[in-house]
Amino acid sequence: MNRVGKVSCGVDEPLVSIITPTYNSFEYVADTLLSVTSQEYMNWEHIIVDDASTDATQSVVEALAKRESRIRLIKLPVNSGAAVARNTAIRAAKGRYIAFLDADDLWLPHKLARQVAFMQETGAAFTYASFDLINESGSGIGRVEVPQTATYSSLLKNNVIGCLTAMYDTKKTGKVEMPLIRKRQDLGLWLRILKDIPEAHGVSEVLGQYRIRPGSVSSNKLHAARHTWHLYRHIEGLPLPQAVYYFVCYAINGVRKGRRNALVGA
Repeated sequence: MNRVGKVSCGVDEPLVSIITPTYNSFEYVADTLLSVTSQEYMNWEHIIVDDASTDATQSVVEALAKRESRIRLIKLPVNSGAAVARNTAIRAAKGRYIAFLDADDLWLPHKLARQVAFMQETGAAFTYASFDLINESGSGIGRVEVPQTATYSSLLKNNVIGCLTAMYDTKKTGKVEMPLIRKRQDLGLWLRILKDIPEAHGVSEVLGQYRIRPGSVSSNKLHAARHTWHLYRHIEGLPLPQAVYYFVCYAINGVRKGRRNALVGA
């Protein structure tokens, strides 16, 4: 059952700030927000930053925000990209933990409870989790299982952190923002955090559902490759030999992911 309105929170539940950028997300955003209001963990705020949508996205969010006091909508006056939208939300966040959820993805009801408990029990500053793949209609088409740990170097080879499962502890990392690039800004943020801590820790349990849509950024491999190279050379400042090495690793892993997605989508 979805929880709406004011709620009481346990003293052992630190506030989680959930960051969602939206842009013309009318078809999916209601389900995304309802997957948050259905959380077993109660102490959260959901900050939605709309990037000047031209469809009914803002109306949908406003309607839900009237029913749920923990939802907050921020409207950007001009389309500025997901990095600007997410950073706007990060600056406005009041929670100890920062979590991310895009406007077409979903969380399972125990997502926050399981991940916050894991971070409190282990002392991990930055975590991520396994997730299911779904298609446009919400049908399951596969699963992504994650390794126990990820480091700066390993992420350069293969980004195993799904944005919908990433969470970091601002008491240990401070507020870390995304680089101001149009694409690959999520990986840029993970790398920024991992420059200051040894590793991120993975939760093997499936905690979310990632929606694969035709024409999405993740499905346009050549486009994604160009932005990954830009991240390596111009954001991370990797020397050319290192950038080439990591890019080859990235490309090989990208081919493997593409084959996997083709198989699960068949």
